[in-house]
Amino acid sequence: MEIVNARLRSKVALYSLKINKGYFTAICEQDGPLDAIDGQIDASGKLACAPFVEPHIHLDAALTAGEPNWNQSGTLFEGIERWSERKPLLNEADIRQRAMKTIQLLVSQGVQYIRTHADVSDPSLVGIKTLCALRDELSDKVDIQVVAFPQEGLLSYPGGLELMEQALQFGADVVGGIPHFEYTRELGEASMKQVIELALKYDRLVDVHCDETDDPNSRFLEVLAAEALFNNMGSRVTASHTTAMGSYDNAYCSKLFRLLKKSGINFVSCPTESIHLQGRFDSYPKRRGLTRVKELNAAGLNVCFGEDSIFDPWYSLGNGKLLRTLDFGLHICQMMGYTDFSAALDLITDNSARTLNIHDSYGIQVGNPGSFILLDGEDDYSVIRQQGEVLLSVRHGQVIMRRELARVVSPDWINDDN
Repeated sequence: MEIVNARLRSKVALYSLKINKGYFTAICEQDGPLDAIDGQIDASGKLACAPFVEPHIHLDAALTAGEPNWNQSGTLFEGIERWSERKPLLNEADIRQRAMKTIQLLVSQGVQYIRTHADVSDPSLVGIKTLCALRDELSDKVDIQVVAFPQEGLLSYPGGLELMEQALQFGADVVGGIPHFEYTRELGEASMKQVIELALKYDRLVDVHCDETDDPNSRFLEVLAAEALFNNMGSRVTASHTTAMGSYDNAYCSKLFRLLKKSGINFVSCPTESIHLQGRFDSYPKRRGLTRVKELNAAGLNVCFGEDSIFDPWYSLGNGKLLRTLDFGLHICQMMGYTDFSAALDLITDNSARTLNIHDSYGIQVGNPGSFILLDGEDDYSVIRQQGEVLLSVRHGQVIMRRELARVVSPDWINDDN
């Protein structure tokens, strides 16, 4: 496969990309536009970009909003209650059908890598078993990591620790946690230590729903970061949400950031979900309810954006478009300067790949798998401003998705010379 007349991020010239046997074999700067010959793909000056990465979603819960009841308050905790009502209705066919629809939606929007959480506060472990099976079946189409997520608490849910071990033995890729939902502070802290111990025991990654609350006294992030530091696991550990950081005072954050930098852990923020769920106990002034994305990024910590939910008890919208999530995130986090725009796609590509620990074989460079997407725009800024569509998705040298832009027919008066 050969692609001509492509633009690359942060580059001015046009480039040709060659893929052979599934890997990039040449990336060549062109002197100018080329006429595409038979067998070549003409990018027509559009932006070739590494595939989008969805670092945080719940495929087992996707497409279940309103079943059997809607989350009327819009709070995180009512969402958990509504999900508890839906869990008894789960079975393999149900989860498979909804997960497949959601995966197809994500792939149609340029996503080729997915990290999904699966609830293990369920003695049947049907979510883990079904999503691990789908991960293996779809490995030639999309890369999926499955997180064993104790939605109702690792230590507070009866048998939660044993269910977590069963999920890891079954093949879950990542150990999850939810310390702020444990019954006591002591149980929350103990759960963080337990998560790291399990990750070491089973050689797994870690991704914790951490401090997903507006409570400034919820400070389990420091426990997770310290345990990651002490066990030299920082790059393999992710703190998702950390929305309480938006309520911490600056004096505490100054101390916390020192630890976070030393630990080297990753962060996932889910801006559309957090702006919806958090701040629910505020009148005015009302908090944004997001972690300090701009400050984490400026401090050199790895932070990325995820969607979290698509039409489930916590969030009743969602369409698989990470560019929409990025647009929301840049607005909410006040990252609207030109320098922010010029590297914004990192938040849904390179940074996410680092979070998933796939960065060593990710990106458009010779020797890497020949995977990329083609975006309707010339650079990060134009793609974000115009919310450019994903025109093409290539995985290991094979086209897995192609989109033709709709043709707009303008009213006559727009082109009327009079």
